[in-house]
Amino acid sequence: MRTMALLVVAVFVMAVAGSSVAARAGSSNALPPLPPASEFRARIDNPWFPLLAGSRYVYIGVKDGAPSRDVVTVSRAVRVISGVPCAVVLDRLYRRGRLFERTTDWYSQDASGNVWYFGEETAELDQTGHVTSTEGTWMTGVDGAEPGIFMPARPHLNEAGRQEFYKGHAEDHFRVIALSGTVVGGQPNVKNVLLTEEWTPLEPGTLDHKMYVRGVGNVFEQTVKGGNERAELVAVTRGS
Repeated sequence: MRTMALLVVAVFVMAVAGSSVAARAGSSNALPPLPPASEFRARIDNPWFPLLAGSRYVYIGVKDGAPSRDVVTVSRAVRVISGVPCAVVLDRLYRRGRLFERTTDWYSQDASGNVWYFGEETAELDQTGHVTSTEGTWMTGVDGAEPGIFMPARPHLNEAGRQEFYKGHAEDHFRVIALSGTVVGGQPNVKNVLLTEEWTPLEPGTLDHKMYVRGVGNVFEQTVKGGNERAELVAVTRGS
């Protein structure tokens, strides 16, 4: 897995160099219309962002300038939020070998294959394991919070939108900046590498880039403006 990630880093770097931050000004700030709850399911099999129960993803990198290890596990639990069944994803971030942040994320997939983000419960911890902050925690339907599309079913170049909305706390946006075609199974022009940029008006000086591989999910991400963070996928255990 590490080898695959490194092979596409060159593509990632090229996209970073060619990306125009100014293009974000034309991005939509509107949240997409939410389908009826009956059209959602907790099984996430979008090829760009699969979250099958039992899957485990391990990333290594840098967080706030310090070595980090991030372990993401898709649990077999389902949480119903505003009538929608959501997959429960556990994210444990270690910095310098110590648990630094624990997060529970909730995702659901609509009938068209779009993956929606329904909220998160997050906590930062000090060296003794005590919670120092829960900033960023939000849940659809609570205090005006609304879900957004985290990963479109069929992403296209320059597609943009909101991934979440809890005013003043969670307002992430995304834009597709590259779709790379390679030869897979003898068939050329298969789009199997997706690059996005993410930002939030709550941190106007920060810009992140993320790389996804079709059939795998997120394999690499880096803060390219306003911070020193990076994460690279090094191991995957697939669920079902």
